[in-house]
Amino acid sequence: MPRPSRPPVIQPAPQPDKLPIGKENPWLAPLAGYTDLPFRRLCREYGAKCCVTEMVSAKGLAYASKDTWRILETDQYDTPLVVQLFGGEADCLGRAVAMLRDRGFVWFDLNMGCSVPKVARQGAGSAMLKDPDNALACARAMLREAGEGHVTFKLRLGINENQCNWLDTALRLEEAGAGLITLHPRTAKQGFGGEARWEELLKAKERLSVPVIASGDLFTAEDAMRCLEKTQADTVMYARGALTNPAIFADHMALAENRPKPQRTRQDLQDMIRRHMELISVYGDEENALFRLRSIVPRYVRSFPGIRRLRQSLCQCKSFSELDDILAAFMEAQDDPDTIPGPEATV
Repeated sequence: MPRPSRPPVIQPAPQPDKLPIGKENPWLAPLAGYTDLPFRRLCREYGAKCCVTEMVSAKGLAYASKDTWRILETDQYDTPLVVQLFGGEADCLGRAVAMLRDRGFVWFDLNMGCSVPKVARQGAGSAMLKDPDNALACARAMLREAGEGHVTFKLRLGINENQCNWLDTALRLEEAGAGLITLHPRTAKQGFGGEARWEELLKAKERLSVPVIASGDLFTAEDAMRCLEKTQADTVMYARGALTNPAIFADHMALAENRPKPQRTRQDLQDMIRRHMELISVYGDEENALFRLRSIVPRYVRSFPGIRRLRQSLCQCKSFSELDDILAAFMEAQDDPDTIPGPEATV
């Protein structure tokens, strides 16, 4: 994929008529505060076949919030791209889709899974499962503007164990014209605790006719292969697994094609970190990139010893060349210079 040569724009690249489905087409999940344009570009370079934006507030679009529009920054290589909206009011969501369609966006997702209190208090995210009738009204308002099949829906199992109404909701969304359903098989109350109930994904495949994307506990490409085999899901959506290792998409492609996973060195890891910083600087500036590396770099090397000292060094970093020196020294200080520790299941 070519390296970016111009600033991001709001006008999206031409979008395909269909979204990529199939085990060889892994997706990058929407993650607030993480899946911005530079990170999406990085994941695409490693093989992500479709990316979803961070959550976009429908009300923020209606009130022309600059911060909201900034989330929608894109470029000519950022395709296929799905815009994820959140909100609890049908009229507002319909207007948001209409505004985005006028800008050239084609594919949309409604977040019905986020359990963060400030989202749930608006009747949005996972709170929509409390009122399926309103959720369906919101879905129909978006579909009227986007067209049948051009809106997808990301669900959790329900609010809690006593209110697991995801299947009835999904069936109603399918009837309304949903393009596909993504299921994170945990309840809102669980957050990211416990284990994802993959057996619910198999139930989704047995009952729904639209494609089903699996989410939850996909920390490695091997996890995804097991999930696909057990659930018969159409593809997977990586979230936390991609945050700690964007190269997970290359691993996924290899396993999906019955090839050995690429063997990566610490130099490869260092190059990936540097590439992420370059992308941030291209779409912003070097100062912003150097500020953000303080939080980004540690998550890529969180399994290594010596993170506290690394954080201290990063806080003093003033240039990319200095970053290279810091990373090189950090890698050389490891006991086994040829081994990359395995991923952790937390962010």
